[in-house]
Amino acid sequence: MENIVIIGSGPAGYTAAIYAARANHQPLLIEGPQLGGQLTTTTEVENFPGYPDGVEPYQMMEDLRRQAERFGTRFVSGVVTKVELGNPHRITVEDTDIYETKAVIIATGASAKYLGLPSEQTYRGHGVSACATCDGFFYRKKTVAVVGGGDTACEEAQYLAGLCEKVYLIVRKPFLRASQIMQDRVLNNPKIEVLFEHNTLQLTGEGKVQGADLIYRKGEIDEQIHHIDIDGFFLAIGHHPNTQLFADSLARNEEGYLLVDGVTQQCLTTNKQIAHGVFAAGDCCDPHYRQAIVAAGSGCKAAIDADKYLKTL
Repeated sequence: MENIVIIGSGPAGYTAAIYAARANHQPLLIEGPQLGGQLTTTTEVENFPGYPDGVEPYQMMEDLRRQAERFGTRFVSGVVTKVELGNPHRITVEDTDIYETKAVIIATGASAKYLGLPSEQTYRGHGVSACATCDGFFYRKKTVAVVGGGDTACEEAQYLAGLCEKVYLIVRKPFLRASQIMQDRVLNNPKIEVLFEHNTLQLTGEGKVQGADLIYRKGEIDEQIHHIDIDGFFLAIGHHPNTQLFADSLARNEEGYLLVDGVTQQCLTTNKQIAHGVFAAGDCCDPHYRQAIVAAGSGCKAAIDADKYLKTL
């Protein structure tokens, strides 16, 4: 019987492990399919406190892992394939190994939505990003493109316009879906050029993004293909939280983010009751910030709350 099992190996999971281990719970952390989480899709982290010269994401995640291990965290490689919440909670890894635990911390993160272009993967981390706040600083006084037409895309375009020489906003529809105030800000910003009814065909460049081929559709038949020169390509078409495992047991919002009680980090069941001993941390329950430092902070909160919960048993 485990005291605490942590699902996920991003900043939230590792920070939860550090705090749970220091509370002498000897937590078990299941690392999942992507060691280090979504943060490892970027090339350098410059906005995490404690790294004044920046740090490569894999190095940062290795530092967090070693810190958690130092205090007694144990690690299991593999993907969780089934979770049965109850007394105790039962967690199945790779359909074979079953772990029983008094408390669970879910730190499964969220994944950015991509267009599905082969060239996106080619330049991932080399000009392709899904986080303007994380990577926009690298494109100061350069030209970038943002894909999307909602509030997030408009916010990212506005943010990048404060750093970049020029921002293209690529919108597949003939209108923006964003709130009116965000539309007004984007359309009146001289640094932002909105390309309505455009789709991205491919990204181009020598070793890094240097341009994009776009297709313009005016109606069903009339199509025009043209090229834009860019240094960065930002996806702002949404994220999907990695919470499908809990669809039948835990409450989620319309986008799939886990709902917590708002005081501790305890999850709610599908009937909006407290799921005792089940806590969430990081991007799987955060549709707003999606930053490593925020995820780490929520991992700390989840571990402290889990410790308090265990002391009531």
